[in-house]
Order: sequence, then structure tokens, then C-alpha cells
Amino acid sequence: MRNALIDELTMLAEADPRVVLIVNDVGFSVVEGFQARHTDRFINAGVAEANMIGMAAGLALTGHRVFVYAIAPFTTYRVIEQIRLDLCRSRLPVTLVGLGGGFTYGQLGTTHHATEDIAMLRALPNMQVLAPCDAFEARSLMPHLGTGDGPVYLRLEKAGEIAVHASKPDVAPGRGVRVRWGADVTLVACGTMVQVALAAAERLASQGVDAGVISAVSIKPLDSVLLDELRARPVVTVEEHSVIGGLGGALAEAAADAGAPAPRLRIGVPDRYAEVGGDQAYLRSLMGLTPEGIAERVASVFERAA
Repeated sequence: MRNALIDELTMLAEADPRVVLIVNDVGFSVVEGFQARHTDRFINAGVAEANMIGMAAGLALTGHRVFVYAIAPFTTYRVIEQIRLDLCRSRLPVTLVGLGGGFTYGQLGTTHHATEDIAMLRALPNMQVLAPCDAFEARSLMPHLGTGDGPVYLRLEKAGEIAVHASKPDVAPGRGVRVRWGADVTLVACGTMVQVALAAAERLASQGVDAGVISAVSIKPLDSVLLDELRARPVVTVEEHSVIGGLGGALAEAAADAGAPAPRLRIGVPDRYAEVGGDQAYLRSLMGLTPEGIAERVASVFERAA
């Protein structure tokens, strides 16, 4: 996804002289193409993240279309005050790219685990939160970035993820996409947990459970179609984020406000820290965020209902 984003951003900068990319001493081996072609619109702010957000706000105030690219904890946790006051309070259309959502950088420990970022930014007025599952979704979102009334948090993982789509889907703020139909239950997932949910759906099919999958690209604003889905069949949310305040929480809140049935099950990171280091696959397995773990929990809901 990150390569697709920078490719699209480099092309966008050719057509739009307002585009500026700011990094915090990261992204090398990915951002050089943009830097070489648009040297005057590439800024390395260094390891000074609060200053980086202030710089982005200043550029946005002078009419620039600003993209900030950094590892997710340093785009969010370290600078939450600056995001709140400099960007959200002023409704500035800055795009914050959070690279490495969830346990992408798991081996680097808690400092690099972005498992509460959606909850933090979703609570800020005027902020949109988007989490594409593959490069096609990331490319589809590009026209909507830096053009609205307020900032956007674009949550990405690293690179090399399995493509869910064969071409760019029709996704946008407030609009996700169904990637698999299922009559018995729908797994609503975001980020590359969509790929994991699809694998879980295959396992459920072998157990006689017909599971569909929706990619909830837009977490804020939430796709209103998801409320119709809650009324049609049981829904299970799946995310590589805390079960508190993320996709599952957003959908449960929307359901309560609309008088719709609540999600039957919210699968995510339990309300605790990962106490060990390890790569993303290992930490996902500890948290039950594997096709096997998800299928087992979903199947148990149907067993209880029976």
C-alpha cells in the first residue's frame, strides 16, 4: 500500500503544484521518487514530530495540499495535541499517513504498536479515519485526500500485502465495499484484516457457515450501509486494533443511535498490551487474529445460538 500511495502522490504532484510531502526521517527506499521529481515540495522535518504537524498546518493555511508520512505511533500518539489544535480545530485538509497500523512493526515493541490510534483520532471533531486493505483501495482514496473540510488519517500497513481487488473499487469516505457475499454472517473488517477475514470465511464455509466479508475502508465517517447489514444478518467486526474505540466500537455506537441490532461479536486486540516482541504474524496469533482464531470464535456464536 505504501508504494502505491507514493506512486499516486508523485503523479498527483505533477498535476497539482500545491502538493507537499513531509516526512520525519523515515520512508527512504519508498519516497525517493517523489523527492527526486519534486525536490522543492519534499520536506524532511527530522525527528521533531510536533514541529512537523505545525509545519503541515502552516503550509495548509497558505493553500498547500499537505501529506504527512510517518510510522503510525509517531503520526498520532506523539503529536495528538498538535493534531487536535492545529489541524482539527482549524479544519485544515492535511492528510496524516500512519504507516504500520496494528502490529506491522511488532518486533520493535510497544513503542511501535499502533493499536489505539483509530480510537484516539476517531474521537477528534472534523477528523476522518480511513483504513484501506490493499493497494487498489489506497489508490481509489487518493482523489479524496487533502480536498475536504478537515484532516484525514490514512492508516496503512507496510508493503507486500495480498491484493483483495483486481482493480480500483468504488470506495471513498463514508463508503466501503463488499468483497464476499454470505447469507449467515458478515465479517466487517478493515485494513489487511480483510484478507484474514476472507481466509476465515473459507474455513467457516467448510463448517457449513456461509460468511460474507465487507471491507470497512471508512471508519469515520462510517458507511451507513453497515446499519442495513446489521438488520439483515449477524455481523462480526474484525480489526487489528483495540476492541475499545475502533471499528467495532464505531459500529456499535452507530447501531445504538439508529436502533439497529448491535454487532454480534467484536474481534480485535484485547484490552492489554502485547508483553512480548515478535513479528506481525506472531503477535496476531497471540491475540487470536488469525483465520483459525476468527473462524473458531464466529462458529462458537452459531453453536450457542443453536
